[in-house]
Amino acid sequence: MAENWQIGGFGLYIHWPFCQAKCPYCDFNSHVARKIDQSAWQAAYLREIDRYADMLPGRVLSSVFFGGGTPSLMDPDVVAAVLDRVRRRWPTVNDLEVTLEANPGSVEAGRFQGYADGGVTRISMGIQALNDTDLRRLGRIHTVAEARQAFDIARKCFGRVSFDLIYARQDQSLTDWRQELQAALNMAVDHLSLYQLTIEDGTAFGDRYAAGKLRGLPENDLSADMYQVTQALCDAAGLPAYEVSNHARPGAESRHNRIYWRYGDYVGIGPGAHGRISKGGTRLATEAFSSPAKWLTEADHGTTEKPATVLSGPEQADEYLMMGLRVNDGIDRARYEVMAGEALSKVKIRELEGLGMITADPERIRVTDQGRMLLNAVIKEFLSGM
Repeated sequence: MAENWQIGGFGLYIHWPFCQAKCPYCDFNSHVARKIDQSAWQAAYLREIDRYADMLPGRVLSSVFFGGGTPSLMDPDVVAAVLDRVRRRWPTVNDLEVTLEANPGSVEAGRFQGYADGGVTRISMGIQALNDTDLRRLGRIHTVAEARQAFDIARKCFGRVSFDLIYARQDQSLTDWRQELQAALNMAVDHLSLYQLTIEDGTAFGDRYAAGKLRGLPENDLSADMYQVTQALCDAAGLPAYEVSNHARPGAESRHNRIYWRYGDYVGIGPGAHGRISKGGTRLATEAFSSPAKWLTEADHGTTEKPATVLSGPEQADEYLMMGLRVNDGIDRARYEVMAGEALSKVKIRELEGLGMITADPERIRVTDQGRMLLNAVIKEFLSGM
């Protein structure tokens, strides 16, 4: 069987760890800094690109993703330098997808043309809500008016524009969400990411929830209704779900995220970035140091990461299962068996088929619309049946 990068694709993730403010729901590796030496960060990124290109020469790169943090705080010249080095060091597909996450503050919106000139082809905007009250609750520092203005600027600069919304928020009714989602669909270009609010340990929301101070969260039945309304409205608008939380017009799916879900290879560069690399029959899990200061210092020596972990066949199979069942394509049964050394439980397959949670044919297993609402439980059934 071909290597994972040849089956699932090969991508590069660049993590920019800085934000203007820390959102209370966010558990990503992001930090507020008063001053950032952009030239030092550029030099560090370029050294890391060179290190990985020496390690993985000749691979055809199909996507680059600048994530964070808030990558739209990066100087456009830094982004352009990174992309220039990437193209010098790896062959790329003709239509390389280059995504940059952006927050819709007016200062950052003014940078969009610079990013486009530097090689960014796709913007993913963190709008999160189309309601000023809820934006403040979510700790966002932009208004709805600023978000719409930034979105309009992005549309003029980029052919592909996505944005995120969070639903199942405090005191949000089903009617509220229906109206807000319809407004979002009226704005949408080709892609939407729609996430249910989750309360993560270690976040400000997590602390408030544990103290009983985060009130007005929806009950499970209301969250399920919101999910179903999301699917119905997006389907009707021509942006069906291709993954649990992601909707796109056919052909506009996020190529980079599909590398994750199809269990391809990806290099992770930047503080806290993770990677998965197949080389010489071995699958490696990489993780960079999360401290921005430590990562920046270690980049001088090519020692930005913790020791890589060699993943066993069953561990790879577990990861493939957890990622692959999230998307409409599902998982390739033969590929799974090669990794795991055995087939998935026929008993579990029959049980889940009987419950309407999955469909299975000789080649692939896919989760149904009904099963997607209980995806974690479906995955757990398969993992426990190994």
